Amino acid sequence: MIQREHVTDTHQKALRVNLDNRRYGTFAEIGAGQEVARWFFRVGGAAGTISKTISAYDMKVSDAIYGECSRYVSRDRLDAMLEHEHQLNLERLTRVRGDDTAFFAFADTVVAQNYRGTNHCHGWLGIRFQSRPHDEDNQIVLHLIMKDGENTLQQEALGIVGVNLVYGACFLYNEPELLLESLLDGLTTDRIEIDMIDFSGIEFRQLDKRVMSLRLVQMGLSKAAMFGPDGEVIQPADALRKKPILVERGSFRPVCHVNLDMVRAAREAFSAADDVDAEEVVEIMEITMSNLRKDGDIDLRDFLARADLLGAVGKTVLISDYYEYFRLGEYLRHYTTEPVAITMGGMSLQELFDEKHYTSLDGGILESFGRLFKNNLRLYIYPYLDPDTGRVLDLGNLKVAKELQHLLKHLVVRGRIMPLQNVDEECLHIFSREILKKIASGDSSWEENVPAEVSRLIKEREYFHYRPSPAPER
Repeated sequence: MIQREHVTDTHQKALRVNLDNRRYGTFAEIGAGQEVARWFFRVGGAAGTISKTISAYDMKVSDAIYGECSRYVSRDRLDAMLEHEHQLNLERLTRVRGDDTAFFAFADTVVAQNYRGTNHCHGWLGIRFQSRPHDEDNQIVLHLIMKDGENTLQQEALGIVGVNLVYGACFLYNEPELLLESLLDGLTTDRIEIDMIDFSGIEFRQLDKRVMSLRLVQMGLSKAAMFGPDGEVIQPADALRKKPILVERGSFRPVCHVNLDMVRAAREAFSAADDVDAEEVVEIMEITMSNLRKDGDIDLRDFLARADLLGAVGKTVLISDYYEYFRLGEYLRHYTTEPVAITMGGMSLQELFDEKHYTSLDGGILESFGRLFKNNLRLYIYPYLDPDTGRVLDLGNLKVAKELQHLLKHLVVRGRIMPLQNVDEECLHIFSREILKKIASGDSSWEENVPAEVSRLIKEREYFHYRPSPAPER
């Protein structure tokens, strides 16, 4: 665990920022009051830090200042706020104090709990800042979910996170993982969840955003995080909102033809369903934290190898801490009322029916399945070829406990579990564990089992202990 040398108390953080004569900037806050700026006023010395505070609460006023937008609690609105306010500071103040001042603009746009208590409470926070006078800009943007049941508690939590972000930008920008961990100083994940963070600018030019997405989940700030094929972070609600979702869970170590054939076949079957808009389907390759951990630790090079290869074949990645499938299903249901599907191999389905996985649930496997299959979630099952016997495992010969056979049949009849018929049988013999052995041993026959771009990157970057094939004897 990282050892901290910075203060963690909110009052002390705000005061330290105020007492740093280099820092000067604007606080622009929409929704939930001016809870962040309030901290810097209350601790004293704010005249040395704050050039302006503003709360453009009325939509027309907000549009007049920052330009029109379709959603007011959004990344687009936050970016417009940061751009406008930071540029004003530079235009108005650089000539008179720019040689000694690193300017910043903090902004948030938030929807806190309404008086009926019926809304989704979340928000966007960000800061654009110079790390030193006349330097190029940097930016940190995050999305948070507020879990407190009272408006006043949500406002309090927002203020604390905002102070933590401003303090981190001022004093921890060169230690981004420490900055990330510090965002919940004075809070717990029972009150705040941060499901997306994005770093950009000169100070973060060497930072891999995918690693920061991983750290969000690893540190417990969020249960899941997403990034696209280009490595850019994705806010889950923006990507999944009101969309049909298809997920393949795997190790993808490396991603190979069978992984791609499984998701292709599942997408074809899913898209053909009457209740699914084929053009709207969001396809996700999910890796669980338990899959990434080895002896309790995470090998970052191994993680980035998998991420690079999934990106090379154009896939969006979800890192999650949802070992149980029903928890993954519940997570996805937060974002959409459209159909959700998970595709898996026959052996994984057999494991799903093993009751030893559900001893922690009062209702056992029935509780798990009740939570998994509600709201029309469906499973698409890819056949599994037993390498020892040559026997194909599918829904017709799946081995489950005798007392669970009626449950399996019920779920099949109801269309909750469905076989995939349109599979490429040439892919059934491919197993990633065998590919890994060949990569490390110098047996080049593994290359025919993965896409060409995957093969190229493994060899070029020497992923998974790659060894080239020995040169033929003369």
